[in-house]
Amino acid sequence: MTVPAVPAVPAGRATARPGVARFVVLAATFVCAACGLVYELALVTLGSYLIGNTVQQASMVLGVMVFAMGIGSLAAKRLSRVPVPAFVVIEGLLAVAGGLSVLVLYAAFAWLNVYQPALVAVALVVGGLIGAEIPVLVTLVQRIRAQAASDTVADLFAADYIGALVGGLAFPFLLLPQFGQLQGALAVGVANVAAAAVVTAVFGRELGRRGRAVVAAVLAAALGILAGAAVLAGPIEVSARQELYDDPIVHAERTPYQEIVLTESRGFSTPPDLRLFLNGDLQFSSLDEYRYHEALVHPAMAGRRVKVAILGGGDGLALREVLRYPDVERVVEVELDPGMVRLARHDDRLRRLNAEAMEDPRVEVVTEDAFSWLRHQDERFDVVIADLPDPDQAATAKLYSVEFYGLIAARALTAEGRLVVQAGSPYFSREAFWCVERTLAEARLAPTPYQAEVPSFGNWGFFLVGRQGPVRPELATQVRGRLRYLDDSVLGAATVFPPDRDRVPVEPSTLARPRILDYERKGWRAY
Repeated sequence: MTVPAVPAVPAGRATARPGVARFVVLAATFVCAACGLVYELALVTLGSYLIGNTVQQASMVLGVMVFAMGIGSLAAKRLSRVPVPAFVVIEGLLAVAGGLSVLVLYAAFAWLNVYQPALVAVALVVGGLIGAEIPVLVTLVQRIRAQAASDTVADLFAADYIGALVGGLAFPFLLLPQFGQLQGALAVGVANVAAAAVVTAVFGRELGRRGRAVVAAVLAAALGILAGAAVLAGPIEVSARQELYDDPIVHAERTPYQEIVLTESRGFSTPPDLRLFLNGDLQFSSLDEYRYHEALVHPAMAGRRVKVAILGGGDGLALREVLRYPDVERVVEVELDPGMVRLARHDDRLRRLNAEAMEDPRVEVVTEDAFSWLRHQDERFDVVIADLPDPDQAATAKLYSVEFYGLIAARALTAEGRLVVQAGSPYFSREAFWCVERTLAEARLAPTPYQAEVPSFGNWGFFLVGRQGPVRPELATQVRGRLRYLDDSVLGAATVFPPDRDRVPVEPSTLARPRILDYERKGWRAY
């Protein structure tokens, strides 16, 4: 059955020709869709930075926003008689709410400790305003000329979906690297104001002089709020970020992958305690990092070690330990985040700590996801060191899977090669630790567990794996007696686990069923 055309509304004639007016409405739809998706992605990304648990944050944001969009769409039915002023008000409110959303949530996390309630409230407001846009734009299209309702909806939805694609690509590749989250959201708010201004210019005849003045005031107020926020965003972000850390922040940046923060204590220790945080999680303290990195690296280097691969460890500290062996001829450092590599190479504090390891001519740095790198490379290594982030997010849980360890064995290790894996805390996250052993065994590898005491972390565990069978942790003669923490007696005791850290029944972790993610969250939740 043919859908009847919706008659034009004579009282709402646009100033411009119908073709131009229709193009403006479709362009506004495109811009609004792009802005709306950027707001959604910004909230998801902020949650993953501050809280972790990306899947949970994405589900919460998208679920609440889609629900709110439905409510907003229903509420917008009452605005069909005044579509131009309604659109201007919606866009002005959305520009402010969406533009300030990241700033408000960051402050709520740092100062008020009410992040989750604030996230729900922001998602409801922003989602409701996004949902109200399309019904109003449909009314504007129908006012231009008679057109079948199905054609109107199809045209607007096409513009909406294309705009969402552009917004989805612009966020990670343009807005986030060029502006950051706070300034990026504010820039998108300006785009909402611009869309409202253009629509007003085309459909302004029906408003009258007084109406146009009110509309101009609304848009000017929105721009003023965004401009003020842009001026204050930098100081607010610095102050809020510092609230999250005990020591003064000496470097902070957001990359497309994570938030990197360096803090340095003054007056507490000599030399000062330099600490690295990724997404708020401590990666090392310069006062005791040697304990962790000696325990991670040296037991794996006791055999043949001509070629070494390090997966993760972009700070260069594991690399520093590897390069202590003069018979090492080649090291491939695989780090996902180029920002972390730049920091390790150029920050004077970090360069001193890693002994400028990144500049050694034996080192090749590859900025790529370790899983992807393993799938396409075909070089064999005597030692593979997995110094990877903890499996507390879906993106990192894959690096503790049967498939990942199988790739290392099949594509990276020599026949007599050794693999060492940092596996978290057998005390704080006991099930996750032993899940790594179970997962390695499922990949047909024979892991040997051992542990170290790192004051800034607590008890920490590792697995040493031999390609041909179990190997006991030991030290090479080149470093025996030259390390600050490890010696033969400490390493011998490291393989003994007390009852409260001993094995527990667990299942292996796979890509399809990342059980280690559940074990990790369950363990740390208790503390």
